[in-house]
Amino acid sequence: MMTFLLVVHSLIAVALVTVILLQRSEGGALGIGGGGGGLMTARGAANLLTRATAILAGLFILTSIGLAFLAKIERGAPSEIDQLLQQGTTTTAPATPGQNAPTTPATPEQQPAQTLPNLPSVPVGD
Repeated sequence: MMTFLLVVHSLIAVALVTVILLQRSEGGALGIGGGGGGLMTARGAANLLTRATAILAGLFILTSIGLAFLAKIERGAPSEIDQLLQQGTTTTAPATPGQNAPTTPATPEQQPAQTLPNLPSVPVGD
């Protein structure tokens, strides 16, 4: 099912790009279309291409959502964010990798002194 939906999604993406490039450019010279002569009038072609673009864009969004949903189902395991939300915010990370966090808060005597790097002094306005 995933492969089929991925193929359909790719075909819709190619069709969407094609329909967008066929639309008449308003002055940027980026569109392929815009030449005169055809079975339909310019206004009718514009309406058809606009509708086709809207329909293809809607289908592209639906297949994107479907692919995301199928990927979630096939993966099975909850994401890291889902796991964190399930655990809540009561747990804390260890202080250093491989060690457990201290169970009692350290007193000021037990904490190492923090030193600041030697920074050059900057003269204040004169």
